[in-house]
Amino acid sequence: MLRIARSAHLDMIRHAIAGLPNEACGLLGGPVGGDLISSFVPTRNADQSAKTYSIGADGFLAADRVFAPLGIDVVGVMHSHTHTDPYPSPTDVQQADNPLLLGWHYVIVSLRDREPMLRSWLLDDGAIVEVPVAIVEA
Repeated sequence: MLRIARSAHLDMIRHAIAGLPNEACGLLGGPVGGDLISSFVPTRNADQSAKTYSIGADGFLAADRVFAPLGIDVVGVMHSHTHTDPYPSPTDVQQADNPLLLGWHYVIVSLRDREPMLRSWLLDDGAIVEVPVAIVEA
């Protein structure tokens, strides 16, 4: 189970909505190998697209500035789907096919319905595995 701090969860939802009409994205912070996302850093979608996202070097630098003093690392990525389910697209799976990203959490916020829906995935070596999510006080 992936535990997400309530403040990080709210920041993800706000950032997803603010990013419309494009997909929004950001980086997840927590202990490497752990199951807690304690912090979220919103980043710009370098693709400026409603169908794809990418995080530029500036996003990783911003996350490092926030996470390093907290003693945590980048452990995943969040992005939004503007009109589809929070399920990884073929593009999402292809982008995750990188040995440096092994074990990363992929959180997707869907804005398809009135209420945003958040789900989490592990995307390793082409496999798509859902990870249950709990929102926690942290």
